Amino acid sequence: MNENLKAVILAAGEGARLQSETSQMPKPMRMVSDKPILDYVLKAADFINQKDIIIVVGFMKEMIIESFPEYTFVVQDDENILGYGTGAAVRYAEQTIGDYDGDIFVLMGDMPLITKETLLNLYQEHKANNNDCTNLSCEVNEVLTIGRILRDENDNYLGIVENKDATDEQKRNIKEYNTGNAIFNSKKLFEQLGNLKNNNNSKEYYLTDIPKIFIENNYKVGVYKSKNANEIYGANSIEELKLIESILKQSL
Repeated sequence: MNENLKAVILAAGEGARLQSETSQMPKPMRMVSDKPILDYVLKAADFINQKDIIIVVGFMKEMIIESFPEYTFVVQDDENILGYGTGAAVRYAEQTIGDYDGDIFVLMGDMPLITKETLLNLYQEHKANNNDCTNLSCEVNEVLTIGRILRDENDNYLGIVENKDATDEQKRNIKEYNTGNAIFNSKKLFEQLGNLKNNNNSKEYYLTDIPKIFIENNYKVGVYKSKNANEIYGANSIEELKLIESILKQSL
């Protein structure tokens, strides 16, 4: 266990495309190979003390809280008083984090293929380069509807563009995708979350805008590229759930 690390796991999503009249549950509780999606994420992060893992819940929150009682929970307000989007969701953990000034993971609660090895490699990359923010990316050849890593002609990291805001050229040409998982200096992260703007096509406060804000403040940012391209997949639809289950079965 690492005594100097914390994590925030975003698990408030409903997963509208996964709901049906006979199957209502929060997306992180969907079953994959007989275990909830969130269980895989928590297993990957088990090098962090359970008391230092904060899970942000919302839709049907009681189901998650009852299933994982040993963790700390914060509730994303039903009226979303801090706004919508991943950046707003993380802000709900601020009071619980308090004055902590160490490193903090932000992990997606709907990505069961993430591995402990990759998260530890991400952490090592973050520490080795003395970064304030390090994003986890994957490079795949297929066209996905998620955010992409922006780099200049010298391969320097510039930030992230979400799929809804990307140009057609960016969608065609950029094959390095943002997984949504990252590690930050906690104090700097929460200082800057309040500076997020929602002037994008989704009108949401994107956590993925934080790296650019960090760069503008001369904070050090970086990217660790996962060697396991499967880790890019999240459970956003029935088709993706089936794909994830197939990948998991192949790994057994």
